[in-house]
Amino acid sequence: MEENKMEKKVMVAIDESECSHWALQWALENLGHAISASQLFIFNAQPLHNFAYLSASTYGAPPVDLINTVQENQKRLALALLEKAKGICANRGVDAETMTEVGDPKEKICEAVEKLNIELLILGSHGRGAIQRAFLGSVSNHCVHNAKCPVLVVRKPD
Repeated sequence: MEENKMEKKVMVAIDESECSHWALQWALENLGHAISASQLFIFNAQPLHNFAYLSASTYGAPPVDLINTVQENQKRLALALLEKAKGICANRGVDAETMTEVGDPKEKICEAVEKLNIELLILGSHGRGAIQRAFLGSVSNHCVHNAKCPVLVVRKPD
């Protein structure tokens, strides 16, 4: 028990993008020794989807079964993504705990950091310019300014 108190807690937040997998790979390659001595969490936030398109496609309110099916598929994809990431870690001899939450990724990541007392958050960057960030938002930018721990943003080289 005393040994666990000394372990650092590191979280890598991933999504389906290539840049988030690059961040995980980069962290394992460049911070591997520190990560293997830490408690590693791999986190995925499933964004809330706008089901308005389902209403249009069903000529009114979408059936509850259809919404449930879409949400179950989204959860299955998130779990598969996390299992793939966990396998990447296992191939490098790193044990990782996976978790997923439903909601706005930038908010859910910061909430998980605080809830788990994470000491280092690692994120990938999509490499968007200032205009795209202004319109689309930036999860990494939000986390840099709002997470309750240091944040390492890893950008994939061009």
